[in-house]
Amino acid sequence: MQKRFDTIQYIVFDWLSAALAWFLFFYYRKFYVASAFFGENNYFDFDKNLVAGILIIPSCWLILYTLMGTYGDVYRKSRLNELGRTLLASVIGVTILFFIIILDDIIFSVKGYYQSFITIFFLHFALTFLIRFVQLTSISHRFNAGKISFNTIMVGGNQSALELYQEIQSRSKPLGNNFIGFVSLYAKEKTPLNEHLVKLGEIEQLPELIREHKVEEVIIALDDHQHKKFSKVVNMVKDEGVIIKIIPDMYDIMLGHVKMQQIFGAILIEIYPAIMPAWQRTLKRIFDVTASLFALLILLLPMIYIAFRVRLSSKGPVFYSQERIGYKGTPFTIYKFRSMYVDAEAQGPALSSDHDSRVTRWGAFMRKMRLDEIPQFYNVLIGEMSLVGPRPERQYFIDQIMKVAPHYKHLLKVKPGITSWGQVKYGYAENIDQMVERLKFDILYIENMSLLVDFKILIYTILTILEARGK
Repeated sequence: MQKRFDTIQYIVFDWLSAALAWFLFFYYRKFYVASAFFGENNYFDFDKNLVAGILIIPSCWLILYTLMGTYGDVYRKSRLNELGRTLLASVIGVTILFFIIILDDIIFSVKGYYQSFITIFFLHFALTFLIRFVQLTSISHRFNAGKISFNTIMVGGNQSALELYQEIQSRSKPLGNNFIGFVSLYAKEKTPLNEHLVKLGEIEQLPELIREHKVEEVIIALDDHQHKKFSKVVNMVKDEGVIIKIIPDMYDIMLGHVKMQQIFGAILIEIYPAIMPAWQRTLKRIFDVTASLFALLILLLPMIYIAFRVRLSSKGPVFYSQERIGYKGTPFTIYKFRSMYVDAEAQGPALSSDHDSRVTRWGAFMRKMRLDEIPQFYNVLIGEMSLVGPRPERQYFIDQIMKVAPHYKHLLKVKPGITSWGQVKYGYAENIDQMVERLKFDILYIENMSLLVDFKILIYTILTILEARGK
């Protein structure tokens, strides 16, 4: 409840600082810019444009901050990092304001534009960061006083876990960990940590314990010879929305994006659950929506022709729909132009291959040019897929892949895509072994996911289509 209140307070003060900055800038333009041009003294009044600006512009700033992930967790903010983020947001927001509003100002010279830009930038950045600094300082004081803490579970009860627990607890300034207990590797295991913390259960119960006790942090303290157990723990909890921290000895076996962090002498490696920064996720979604809308409009006439050819190729519907597994294991219906004869899977699910007799002649051409995938722009538009991401599979094949490669689960951390790094580098898979082989490219994509990588994959996909190298 307190965390929600502090977040709301953070948002409210952002709105107020943006409103005050615009109020001051409005009268700077009115008394300085306008008076200098028209040679008249303007009296103070609540202009209707001022009222409209105070109501609309601060709200637009809040939208920008939200898109950049500003309000994710106010308790884990660094004042130094917030300085950089506020500076970046101010540059972006003021630049947008300049081209939408300030560019219409009547000025004597170009110098007037620079003055207006610098003035609104300084006012907004200074007021916003000053208020944020005060709020974060207040939170820091409460944090150091032990009034703010995060429910934490320790995984492992060995000597390393005990030493780490004692080090954290002995700090003069609390690190914010409220240890509710620990979980052990084995049911009857007696460990040194038993004398200090309550044993909550074994690692198989960890996801349930996290939800039951509203845990925010999990600290993994296992010995070096327990690498396999470490991977198991990470796979179990990384979808629970918790912060995962490990001791440095395990650096070489960690998964995901990490950051070395030293807090008052307690060195831990933090595994961040977010694959991409919030602002990149937002831009990725904006690009997905924009590109899919553009594609559906520009390809409307070609789609009509493709549909006509599908109808002529064989009896059956123009479109083919099938249930696939998407983000976080959620089933969804994927759409394609039908490239096979009706009842092609009457004998059960089967992957396509070269010279597949189930594929029509027109279907084979569509597959080479990836034309059968065009209807999936609709899946992208409604948010079930992305332009770039691992190709979605059916549960039938996922179950088989998981027996050979349990790490396939990592692919469900992101939205599936129309094209993928695995598809560009490997192509369509014809059997489970090939699907597992292609999997490593998709895992590599997830661990290096960025907008730049997405654009590279899109370029390679376009080249593949132009060269008709699909299959």
